[in-house]
Amino acid sequence: MTYSGARDALFTKRRIGVLLHPTCLPGDWGILGRSARKFADFLADAGIGVWQTLPIGPTHADMSPYQSLSAHAGNPDFIDLAELIPPGLLHTGDLARADENGGRKNLLELAAQRFFDQSVSVPEGLDHDSYERFRESNAYWLDDFSLFSAVRESQPGISWLQWPTELRDRHPEALKAFADQSATVIKRIRFEQFVFHHQWQALREYAHARGILMFGDIPIFVAHDSADVWANRELFKLDAQGNPTVVAGVPPDYFSSEGQHWGNPLYDWDAMAEDGYQWWLQRLDSQRHLFALTRIDHFRGLQAYWEIPADRPMPKDGYWVPGPGAHFLEACFRKFPDLPLVAENLGIIGEEVEQLRRDFRLPGMTVLQFGFDGSPDNPHLLHNHQERDLVYTGTHDNDTTLGWYRSLDSHTRQHVNSYLETSGEEMPWPVIEAAFRSVSSLAVVPMQDFMGLDSAARFNTPGTTENNWIWQLNWAACPADLSDRIRNLAELYGRLT
Repeated sequence: MTYSGARDALFTKRRIGVLLHPTCLPGDWGILGRSARKFADFLADAGIGVWQTLPIGPTHADMSPYQSLSAHAGNPDFIDLAELIPPGLLHTGDLARADENGGRKNLLELAAQRFFDQSVSVPEGLDHDSYERFRESNAYWLDDFSLFSAVRESQPGISWLQWPTELRDRHPEALKAFADQSATVIKRIRFEQFVFHHQWQALREYAHARGILMFGDIPIFVAHDSADVWANRELFKLDAQGNPTVVAGVPPDYFSSEGQHWGNPLYDWDAMAEDGYQWWLQRLDSQRHLFALTRIDHFRGLQAYWEIPADRPMPKDGYWVPGPGAHFLEACFRKFPDLPLVAENLGIIGEEVEQLRRDFRLPGMTVLQFGFDGSPDNPHLLHNHQERDLVYTGTHDNDTTLGWYRSLDSHTRQHVNSYLETSGEEMPWPVIEAAFRSVSSLAVVPMQDFMGLDSAARFNTPGTTENNWIWQLNWAACPADLSDRIRNLAELYGRLT
């Protein structure tokens, strides 16, 4: 089988990308309306052709997009409530009295009530026929997610492991009884997903009309407390009560000297292979309808993954276990020959991982911040980049480039200055320009780097649980000439969209 085709067309043109998760956007009533369109307009003005996000599913209280309640659902907090006023699902007065109305959840409940009562005449795309088509085509995940979320609302503050046994273990009679008594809540949850996907597709079309491709992210593992694990326990390494017997993590690397204990349940890949990996194929299909390009986070876990015994929580107690490798990827590309995947190949990466990636012609990643260990053979250095790979100044897991530069010891800082032929005064722009000069077809820069922000704007620090995922873009802090500066460099280095 040859793994090429339409997906390769995405890498035949030099482009600039920006990394910004939608939660970073300001918005009084949500994200996927005026706020997101304003950002897309900025990207178009700057000549930026790719908008990369993190996973966009509903999160737990820690707000980590990598621990979602669903591998398919969208985060209802993204829904722009103001966009529901023109079709009559909400009124201006409803938003003005938001506190009296009980906040976002109750406003969405009110919009759902008006929608299902058919008391308003909604436009095409938000009409009842569109809703029924959405519900039918997404039933494979939507039914379980809606039921899971409704039970979760009735059992606040606990995971599905602590639910009443008949609900935890999905006894059919108990599920039916609960669904019958919670029909209104379940309808509201389905409605939220319908609206989310409607607004996301509208944003995607708006961006595409301006030459911007949406670039998503799939965490290789899913959260234990999720609809996916609750509804598919046979596909994970769990005990009879649903507890993980082993969990995911990584050994010590340059992100964490102690390693990382992620806690995600691990797949029973043999069980998944029995039906040709249908669960994964459905997951990939969902992403294909949301994004033009998708990154598989922790790609190396497909070749081998770090398995940590659940009763021994130190990452160092783990061990490598072979992953499904080529057998899995062959099934993916047999189903979707033009599947537009990028492999996140950071961390402890051996030749076997890189060979698997090359066998399937998957672009990989380089990060300029990782290049300065003193070795001229470091793959992250500019002169070692490959055309079909992606180059980043830093990722969401890194410090901002300015913060990183300021934290370097004097010897490494001088090495950076010598390599980039800079005094360092204009950091982070020498690193941004280096990414633009790279032979790599796609150069991605976090928005914080474009804005020249320091460590206070860092989005995530791996291995920690405090002060992550909370940074917000402040348009007033953007230099007035920022889009012009980016656009001029894009033109200079042949990356203008």
